Amino acid sequence: MTKLVIQIPCFNEEHSLGKTLEDLPRELPGISTIEWLIIDDGSTDDTIGEAQKHGVDHIVRFGKNRGLAKAFMAGLDASLNAGADVIVNTDADNQYCAADIPQLIAPVLSGEADMVIGNRDTRHFSASKRAMLRLGSWVVRQVSKTEVPDAPSGFRAISRGAAQHLKVFTDYTYTLETIIQAGLKGMAVTSVPVRTNTPLRPSRLIRSLPRYISASGLTIIRIFIAYRPMRFFMTLGVITFVPGFLIGCKFVFEYIRGTGRGHVQSLILAGLLMGAGFVLWLVALISDLISVNRMCLEEMNWRLHKLEENVDGRNDGR
Repeated sequence: MTKLVIQIPCFNEEHSLGKTLEDLPRELPGISTIEWLIIDDGSTDDTIGEAQKHGVDHIVRFGKNRGLAKAFMAGLDASLNAGADVIVNTDADNQYCAADIPQLIAPVLSGEADMVIGNRDTRHFSASKRAMLRLGSWVVRQVSKTEVPDAPSGFRAISRGAAQHLKVFTDYTYTLETIIQAGLKGMAVTSVPVRTNTPLRPSRLIRSLPRYISASGLTIIRIFIAYRPMRFFMTLGVITFVPGFLIGCKFVFEYIRGTGRGHVQSLILAGLLMGAGFVLWLVALISDLISVNRMCLEEMNWRLHKLEENVDGRNDGR
């Protein structure tokens, strides 16, 4: 018995949600139950009414807009509580072709992948948007050690086990962060080609190219520091310490030769750079200890969820 929950984060989607829901499947091979879930991110229109009219099974509602990342995580939690074995995330603007859901979930059902990202055909995107997506995906691949060609794609399938281990820290978007987390946690991440529909509205996430690039860049740096703090701060320490050490060696050499007088500023600069390098190395060690502690807490939280599931299962069996 395999349950699929299809979740859709929504914010003022009254005019597009109906079409999106009409295309979603209610039956699929290998799936015993399919349920739909929407996360209403503080909509001020009749998004809820549209969802109810089309028979949505679960509705999570925020009193005010909290952002796409928070809506995504709330959907994962609600899907897990609903007993989902596989979770599919799609957009409310009907951008993604729902007929490709079987291909999307196939690697999860076969056990080949924990997360599957829909790889869109981006030839119809503008040149600047294509360049931005390629750059962002390349950076995510380098950080996460995955081979995802379309990292910003929101059309994805996630196994229950993977969903239990994901925690989005940022407020802007979940797409890049979840891939980086999955890759750094050793999950199997893959992609499948998917089709897209004619968009029903302009993108709300990429309203400004500079803002999207800066927000995505900060997200990547933040997640890399969270999961690889030793490497990050050690590298900064080396970059800072080595020039200071070389400047100090040059000063000492010239001082021995008798030509170093009047260059006290070089000695001061060397001391500052080397001192900063030592501080960064100490920060690296402390951050690594904090990172280990955080991972232990995440593991404890996951085990607690599993224990609660087992208790609930035994109670249901009674």
